[in-house]
Amino acid sequence: MINRIAFSKPQTFLMKLKYNNIRSYVLTALFVTLAVFVPWIFHQFHLAGATFLPMHIFVLIAGLLFGWRAGLITGLLTPLVSHFISGMPVLNVLPQIMIELSAYGLIAGILRQKYNLRPIWALLGAIAGGRIALLLAMLVIYLIAGQSYSPLGPEVNPFASFWSVVKQGWPGIAVQLISIPVIVWLAEKFAARDINDKQA
Repeated sequence: MINRIAFSKPQTFLMKLKYNNIRSYVLTALFVTLAVFVPWIFHQFHLAGATFLPMHIFVLIAGLLFGWRAGLITGLLTPLVSHFISGMPVLNVLPQIMIELSAYGLIAGILRQKYNLRPIWALLGAIAGGRIALLLAMLVIYLIAGQSYSPLGPEVNPFASFWSVVKQGWPGIAVQLISIPVIVWLAEKFAARDINDKQA
C-alpha cells in the first residue's frame, strides 16, 4: 500500500538527459529560457518573483521530467542568465539563489530518477531540500561576508533572511504543489501516447 502511494514504476521519464547529444542541450536551453522569460513577464505586471517563484517551476520540472543532470544544470544556469540579461536576481543574492535552484533541480531529479518517487513526493523532497540548501548558503555567506540578504533587502542575520524568504514565498510553493504534478503527469501521458502511436 505504501509502495503504491509513494513509488511509481521504473521510470516514466520523457528522456533522461545525459548530455551526449544535441537534443539534451536544446531541451536544457529551452527550460533555462522559460525559467528566465516567465519571471520577466511577472515583473512587467509588477508581480513579485520572490512571492510567486516562477523561476523555480521550470527548474523543478526539468529535474522531475529529465533527471538530476538537467535539473542541476537548469538550476545553475537560470539565475546566472537572468542576472546578465535583466539584472535579476541582484548580485548580493545571486550566489544563494544559484545554490537554492541547483538543489531543487538536483534533488527533484535524484528522487524521481534514482528512487522512483511519485512526482508529488519528489517535489516535496526537493522543496524541503532546496530550502535547507538556501539556509546553509545564507549561513556560509554571512560567515564570509558578514552580511545577510533576502529579496526584501539586508537582514539582521541569516535566520531572519531565511524566514523572510520562506514567509514571502508561500504563495509560490502552493502554486508549485498544485501545478507541477499536473504538468508532469500531462507531459508523461502525452509522451507515452506518442510512443504508443509510433509503435502501432
